[in-house]
Amino acid sequence: MILFHCAARIERPGSKGSTMSNLSDMIFHYIRVKLYPNYLNAVEGAYIARTDSDKTLSMEDVCQIMKTRSGFSGKYEDLIDYVRQYYNEVAYQLCDGNTVNNGFYSIHPNIGGTFNGVNEVHDHKKHPISFRFSTRLKLRELARHIEVEVDGFADTNGYIDTFTDSEGAIINDFYTPGHMFVIHGHKIKLAGDDPSVGVYFIPEDNPSKAVKATRIAENSPSKITGIAPCTACQHNRIVIKTQYSGQNGRLLKTPRIITSSFIVEAA
Repeated sequence: MILFHCAARIERPGSKGSTMSNLSDMIFHYIRVKLYPNYLNAVEGAYIARTDSDKTLSMEDVCQIMKTRSGFSGKYEDLIDYVRQYYNEVAYQLCDGNTVNNGFYSIHPNIGGTFNGVNEVHDHKKHPISFRFSTRLKLRELARHIEVEVDGFADTNGYIDTFTDSEGAIINDFYTPGHMFVIHGHKIKLAGDDPSVGVYFIPEDNPSKAVKATRIAENSPSKITGIAPCTACQHNRIVIKTQYSGQNGRLLKTPRIITSSFIVEAA
């Protein structure tokens, strides 16, 4: 596990040896991550780091934290209402083709696919619409206040690293049923004759509605591609069940279950 630790190096303004120039070097945040084997052949280094948390904060969670940590003095219910109104307006402006920049990140609409000419009519399947994020200066500056410490390694029995919708550039975020998906990871190859082997989209709130992806194309220890099924639920985890062991074709007696640490949202 890697720890982005903050306390050890902080020099408070006014302390001996402290100057205002120290502010740019202060550490204020930490993020827990683990080291995983590097499956990218073209990239140097034996390991890659990934966050060690599957916690996703909702709008209500952030508003509650503003009350308890930041000391927001207004009513919690009003805060939620204002924030919801703001994001509804952001969504409206994005759908009108505008880019929204809040100083920390910007969001802009993106049209996928290609057109044969100006007379071709837009088709949602051929020219899917998505929204892309770009980090801005304020967020990039905050990243300078994070410290990294290596503390250990992750369990390498298999893991899902990234999930990408074929029409989107954002990883581990969303997918569209019927689109091709790309999964990168370690020891994820689908192998074995157990009927449960496969890639599953499992609703976070109702796992009983899990759907198995039946159209798999590429299938290797580090990459799986296929067509995303529809679960009729918005928030889903990706689960791979396989008897692949990574040891000279030897299969496991029972399937190993690999669950994504992230949740993907159905578009």
